[in-house]
Amino acid sequence: MSSKRINRRTAILGLLALGGCGFVPVYRNGGGLRGQIVFETSDSVAAFRLREQLERRLGVTEDAVYRLTVTLNERRTPATINASGDTTRFNVIGIANWTLITIVSGAEAATGTVETFTSYSATGSTVATQAASGDASARLSAALADMIVGRLMILSPELEQ
Repeated sequence: MSSKRINRRTAILGLLALGGCGFVPVYRNGGGLRGQIVFETSDSVAAFRLREQLERRLGVTEDAVYRLTVTLNERRTPATINASGDTTRFNVIGIANWTLITIVSGAEAATGTVETFTSYSATGSTVATQAASGDASARLSAALADMIVGRLMILSPELEQ
């Protein structure tokens, strides 16, 4: 038996140490930000997808403590151009500016910006290119929402105090 192998005693002591340092699951029931935020985005397909992903990750509520306002900007840029000058791949770049506001006081609890990109190929038929473009936009919205949720989870212990 290897001495590098983690035994049961070490695992239990490690879990106790995590509990002692204040570690708590971010998606726990009755705590964290789950079910405490109402989401506000613009009226576009990409913003709807972003809000849908935020609701999926953080829950929908009627009794919100916070309002998360997100402004989404999306643009397409050529990524590859062939020898004849035709664009064969596009990058879809997304920037989401978000603000978390405490509903009772109207005070800004947190703010931030997340940015990422995704790509799609434009070498197929017109219909295939349009489908790939829509899919890339959907992936971008989901990625931006996940990045916002990650930032909120980091801030969650500070907001609860």
